[in-house]
Amino acid sequence: MLRHGIANIGVQEGEETQSAADQEVIKRLFPNTYGKKEITFVQGENTAEAKKQVVGVILSGGQAPGGHNVICGLYDALKAANKENVLYGFKNGPIGLIEDDYLIFDDAYINQYRNTGGFDIIGSGRTKLETNEQFAIVADVCKKHGITAIVIIGGDDSNTNAAVLAEYFAAHDTGVQVIGCPKTIDGDLKNEDIECSFGFDTATKTYSEIIGNIERDANSAKKYWHFIKVMGRSASHVALECALETQPNICLISEEVSEKKMSLSQIADYIADSVEKRAAKGMNFGVAIIPEGVVEFVPEFSALIQEINELLAGSKADAFNALATWGEKYAFIEQGLTKESMGVFAILPENIQQQLFLERDPHGNVQVSLIESEKLFSALVKDKLDERKKAGTYKGKFSPLHHFLGYEGRCAFPSNFDSDYCYSLGYNAFMLIQYGYNGYLSKISNLSKPASEWTAGGMPITKMMNIERRHGEDKPVIKKALVELDGKPFKFFEAHREEWAVETSFVYPGAIQYYGPAEVCDITTKTLALEHAE
Repeated sequence: MLRHGIANIGVQEGEETQSAADQEVIKRLFPNTYGKKEITFVQGENTAEAKKQVVGVILSGGQAPGGHNVICGLYDALKAANKENVLYGFKNGPIGLIEDDYLIFDDAYINQYRNTGGFDIIGSGRTKLETNEQFAIVADVCKKHGITAIVIIGGDDSNTNAAVLAEYFAAHDTGVQVIGCPKTIDGDLKNEDIECSFGFDTATKTYSEIIGNIERDANSAKKYWHFIKVMGRSASHVALECALETQPNICLISEEVSEKKMSLSQIADYIADSVEKRAAKGMNFGVAIIPEGVVEFVPEFSALIQEINELLAGSKADAFNALATWGEKYAFIEQGLTKESMGVFAILPENIQQQLFLERDPHGNVQVSLIESEKLFSALVKDKLDERKKAGTYKGKFSPLHHFLGYEGRCAFPSNFDSDYCYSLGYNAFMLIQYGYNGYLSKISNLSKPASEWTAGGMPITKMMNIERRHGEDKPVIKKALVELDGKPFKFFEAHREEWAVETSFVYPGAIQYYGPAEVCDITTKTLALEHAE
C-alpha cells in the first residue's frame, strides 16, 4: 500500500474502539484519546494538510532486530513528503527526551544503519515516562525544537507510556502527537490487529539456528541431554516458535504449566519420561527447551517465593544474614516456611536454594529472573532418574549440558521479513503523523502474505489496554498476549510433541537466508503462518 507514494495515500476510518477490558476505568483515565477509530490507508488522494513536520523519535526498552529500519522508514517518508522536514533522534531512550540529548538525522548518517541490527543508531534505555513532571519537561523540549510529533519504538510498557503521554499532550493542548511502533522479541505485544511485534521473527530464527546446531551435535555424539533456556519472562511465544522450527524432544510452555497447575515434580517426571523412553531405544541424548520465566508459572513455586519474601521482610533479614553457616540459615528457613512450601524448597538443588535467599533485589525480594531454570530442571530430572534406576525401571545414562539463548538474538541482522516490516512500520508512522492522529500504534497487516500484499493503518493504543495491579497500585497497561492454549500454533505443537518426545525428529533450520527464492528468504515464523492458515 505504501508503495503508491505519499501523495496517493488516502485514509479510511473504521469503527470506534473499546479497550481490551475495564472499559469504564480506561475511558475515564483517557478522556481525550479513548474510543478513537481504527484507520486503514488506501490508494487515493492524500488529503492531509501539507506543512513542515519536525518529528522526534526514541528507541525504548530492550533491543530487537529491525529497530534501525523503523527509523529509516520514518526518515524516508518524512523527506519524501517535504525535504525541509526534520527528524530528531533522542539518545539512549526516554532519558534523551528528558535531558534534551539528541542528534538530527541526515542522509549520510541514516544510510550507515539501513538493514542493520542493534539500536546503536541512537541507543536505547529503560527510563519510564510516567509522571506529569516528566511530561511537562518533554512538552518543553518539543516546544523548544518545534517538534510536533514523537514516535516511540518500544514494547508493551513503552507503548503504555506512549498512550499516557499522548493523553497528557491532548489534555494540555500542546499540539504534539505521539505514535507508537510495536517492538519486542518476546512476541507478547499483539492482538487481532497487531499480528506480531518486530524482532520476533529474527530472534526466533537466530535461536532456532543455534538450537538446530545443538540438536545435530546431540544426534552426532549421542551422549548428552541439552537443556536450553530461551528468553520469555511472561509469555512462551519464543519457546513455542523455536519448538515448531526445530522439533526438540521437550518444550515447556509456561501458560500450560499454569493452566494445569503443574508442580515442579510433575514437570520433572514429564521430562524424565522422555529421557527414559529414549534410553530404552538406545538414545541417551536429547534436547529440551525451557522458557525463561516458567518457574514463575508453577503455583507451588510462586507460593514459595511469596513466603520467602515475607520471611525476610524488615528486621528478619538482618537476623537471617547474621547467621554464620548455611546449616544455621537452613534451620531458620525450616522454622519460617509452611510445611507445603518447605516441601517444595527441600527438593531444590542446594545452589538454587541458596540463590533464592542470598541474591535479592533492592527491595529485599527474590530475584526470580536470576534463577537458572535450565539447571534446576536438569537437576530435578536427574533425581527422578536416580529413583527410577534404583527401582529398576531405568537403565540409561543421563549427562546434561546447559545453554541460555538470549542476547544472541536481540541485535542480530534483521531477517528480510523484519527488515521490510520495520521499514513499513516507520514509513506508516509518518503517515499517521501527517494525518494528525495521536495515541495510535503503527499497524501493518496481512503479514503472512508477501510484502507486496501487506496493508497499512493505525490502531488506538487504548484498544489494547486494561487495568493491572503494579507495585500495589491499579495501573492502565497494555495487556500482554500470552500463548493461547486453544490457538493453532500450540495445537499443532500439542499434536506432535508426544512423537517428538520419544523419536529423534530434529529439524536443522540453518542460518537466516537473505538472497534466493522467496520461499526460502522471505518465509514468516511458523507461529504467524499457523495463526493465519485457512
